[in-house]
Amino acid sequence: MTGAKPHAVVIGTGFGGLAAAIRLGARGYRVTMLERLDAPGGRAYVHHRDGFSFDAGPTIVTAPFLLEELWSLCGRTFSDDIDLRLMDPFYRIRFDDGKVFDYSGDPDAVKAQIAQYSPDDVEGYDRFMQYSEGVFKVGFEELAHIPFTSWTDMAKIVPQMALKQSYRTVYGMVSKYIKDPYIRKVLSFHPLLVGGNPFKVTSIYTLISFLERKWGVHSVMGGTGALVRGMVDLVEGQGSEIRYKAEVEQIMVDARRRATGVRLTSGEEIAADIVVSNADAANTYRRLLPATVRRHWTDRKVEGSKFSAGLFVWYFGTKRKYSDVKHHTILLGPRYRELIEDIFQHKRLAEDFSLYLYRPTATDPSLAPEGCDTFYALSPVPHLGSGTDWAAVAEDYRAKIARYLSDTVLPGLEDQIATSLVTTPQDFQDRLNSYLGAGFSFEPTLTQSAWFRPHNVSEDVKGLYLVGAGTHPGAGIPGVISSARVLDTVVPDASTFA
Repeated sequence: MTGAKPHAVVIGTGFGGLAAAIRLGARGYRVTMLERLDAPGGRAYVHHRDGFSFDAGPTIVTAPFLLEELWSLCGRTFSDDIDLRLMDPFYRIRFDDGKVFDYSGDPDAVKAQIAQYSPDDVEGYDRFMQYSEGVFKVGFEELAHIPFTSWTDMAKIVPQMALKQSYRTVYGMVSKYIKDPYIRKVLSFHPLLVGGNPFKVTSIYTLISFLERKWGVHSVMGGTGALVRGMVDLVEGQGSEIRYKAEVEQIMVDARRRATGVRLTSGEEIAADIVVSNADAANTYRRLLPATVRRHWTDRKVEGSKFSAGLFVWYFGTKRKYSDVKHHTILLGPRYRELIEDIFQHKRLAEDFSLYLYRPTATDPSLAPEGCDTFYALSPVPHLGSGTDWAAVAEDYRAKIARYLSDTVLPGLEDQIATSLVTTPQDFQDRLNSYLGAGFSFEPTLTQSAWFRPHNVSEDVKGLYLVGAGTHPGAGIPGVISSARVLDTVVPDASTFA
């Protein structure tokens, strides 16, 4: 109809999908978002149990300017709606022998702690951060928003990547500057937070260290779910529609290999001028597109790729407060490299583990009943390629984590549990349609980054675009929001459909 806005369907309401809907709405598209769950967020869904609120996944907010930009596109001010709090420290890292390192954005405080472990590494830390800043300027400021739709885009950056020694791993690059084994762990664990192996992912991911120093690590009052709700409000404020319990069965494609809309599991068909998938990238191709239209991302191509770690997450509320536990705590087990090899290479569930312990009530007591605490304990584990029968082992694994926490940072925990919920890689596959139950889609190795990842513009179907952890630039809140930012470059202006 002449004068009507072109229609965009966005599959999924994770951070990438919500950011995409906001950007498309600001550019004049009429947007319909489709979510198979009963509430928004995707991996950032919120569980409510017995008076406790649990952020299901993302908890660390960095690069807040990316969020501020979304609010600005809607003529609103981010700080009017969202209360961000800077964390100090960013993380408390606890080693298996009980030693502790508080990692923050204060260089002097960090160096003072390094000096207690290894005085000779203080100067090395400064040089590492200089390197991290240089990588940040290339990998984040210059490359995060490039669509990489052609091999020539990749060819242009090869010299810069080579100069930054991107062929080295994160752990290898940290080790170039740091000799102490404790400090090497402090500066190399970050890839685990986005599903990567520090011993395999490209050293480009060392940019996270400078990114955190530049903008800080923040939490959201009301939990990360408050950020999801704020973005939903922006989408609906633009006049766009969000439909829940609306599962997409197939992306419809015409004879010209162009996406024409979607078909729901209910049988309903929704026509669209463009389709944006915030669904898992691997399953977007394997499950939502017929094999007859796929020439690049065939089943063989997907199944031959490497995928990130799986996640075992235990959400629990306590009857008492544990006031000495920080907002973010990393508890490293007795093995570092060997455990990571078990997870990523051997694909076996080890007897030991390392944990990310999240206590949002350290900052926002409203997320639990009075006098109580909200927690989750996240353990990186192999994805479902390990063959682990989580229905059989989940409770024993949870109990083992509970005993460990009770013996270390949460004394008496096993007698203080008020409510409990567990999710496993099986849940990621069954509930979130994540291929192999991987927590972060494709593993961010050098040969699965930038042009080598599924493109933001589908290589197989015209009018289909991808956002989220499985496409460029990758996982993490800054990454998935940046993937939506790429759409401004590759999605046609609404006026072209007039």
